[in-house]
Amino acid sequence: MKQMRRWISAWTMAGILVSTYPGPAVSVWASEPVLVAGSGMAEAVLEKGTGQGEEQVTGDWETDGNRGGAGETEMAAASSDSQAGPDIQAPSAVLMEASTGQVVYEKNGDEPRSPASITKIMTLILIFDALDSGRIKMTDEVTTSAYAKSMGGSQVFLEEGEVQTVETLIKCIVIASGNDASVAMAEYIAGDEKTFVDMMNERAKGLGMTATHFEDCCGLTESKTHVTSARDIAIMSRELINHYPEIHNYSTVWMDTITHVTKQGTKEFGLSNTNKLLKMATNFQVTGLKTGSTSIAKYCLSATAEKDGVCLIASIMAAPDYKARFSDAAALLNYGYANCRLYEDKEPLALPDMPVENGVDDVVEMRYEGTFACLGLHGENFDAVEKTLKLPEALQAPVEEGQAVGVVEYHIGGEKLGELPVVTAGSVRDAKFGDYVRKVAGALFMQERGVEDGMEEKDINHVEGQTQGDNEMEETWESGSSMEAGTEEAA
Repeated sequence: MKQMRRWISAWTMAGILVSTYPGPAVSVWASEPVLVAGSGMAEAVLEKGTGQGEEQVTGDWETDGNRGGAGETEMAAASSDSQAGPDIQAPSAVLMEASTGQVVYEKNGDEPRSPASITKIMTLILIFDALDSGRIKMTDEVTTSAYAKSMGGSQVFLEEGEVQTVETLIKCIVIASGNDASVAMAEYIAGDEKTFVDMMNERAKGLGMTATHFEDCCGLTESKTHVTSARDIAIMSRELINHYPEIHNYSTVWMDTITHVTKQGTKEFGLSNTNKLLKMATNFQVTGLKTGSTSIAKYCLSATAEKDGVCLIASIMAAPDYKARFSDAAALLNYGYANCRLYEDKEPLALPDMPVENGVDDVVEMRYEGTFACLGLHGENFDAVEKTLKLPEALQAPVEEGQAVGVVEYHIGGEKLGELPVVTAGSVRDAKFGDYVRKVAGALFMQERGVEDGMEEKDINHVEGQTQGDNEMEETWESGSSMEAGTEEAA
């Protein structure tokens, strides 16, 4: 009988569902967004800098599986004024903060020029891309071709047929700027240098390096169409150090050795870092990155440094001599660390679960897409960063993982610093008719089960009470019988 009542109730509710079924889900953002305000204490600095125009370099975030993307600032840089910055000799230079990609200082930053061995930064990016994807390993052995051996300029004197590991060749490229090592790695990854150069140009395009065209993998060529800009150098340097920070394991090495094993025998060869900034007295830590010089390029440098958690990139092109490129880079970095402050939101607002309408689940979790960072100049001290979470009231199923939901906006004194996207951390498919039937049936079953459990508990209590009463009566009867027996014996 109970089973029959349960099925009748379920089908009655199913009939009700037929008339009330909401049908297909409507589009996302069906409701107006609601503002959920919050605030946090932090230190930040508004930009009043010397950069030219607004600079928002994001880099190729797709290649790293979305290695986490930093929130980009919307603060516009002030108009360029090289006189407000340090006095440098090079005709072209850029100073960039690495986490945000924001330009702090520039001088003819977009002027195409020959980069010489700065080219090798892109070569290293492709090498580490191949390592990251598993296509090659550090322990792989690379055989030097006759073409790779024939490279002039800076080299480590690899012999034809000589075998070196990938890691050894990376050291040769980073520390000693080996042209032969660069070509050997290009051939190992792509089969030939031309194919590798095509990959370099495609990668540069993906990074937004609009002033760049490569014609070789090492920068030895003096072709007038092998060019890049100070801004593009900063962009690819940022890509390398942010996505492959292990590069600093090599770019900070002052001296090292490799072993040549050839038909002529075995001998040690010393590597000496071409980046003399590593040995110059500075109030910041020099972490790299690459030098370059030819007769057409003159003296170039991409210098990276770190201080108080702020990483800066100084790119110098066409300095008049090798000393000038280092002094110019040091001047830029000192200027940056004297004026730059970096704000990172290390205590983001807590995210609620987002209600989902017409889905198999009622809510979906949310997450931030990256971490918000904002660069400021000139030391203004702001101790109140206001955060505003903007979300809709609910989402309509279906919901995909990573779906944009809303943003957190950051303000100081009413001025917007930027925003950080909020996305879904899971997925929810839209509910079908059968899902609603199962939900109702499940609810009815639990309701019935609850009633039965309540009745069973009452029955158990009744039985236990009755048993207790029967025991008491039995004890009483036994007691009475004992008294009668005692009376008879006494009699």
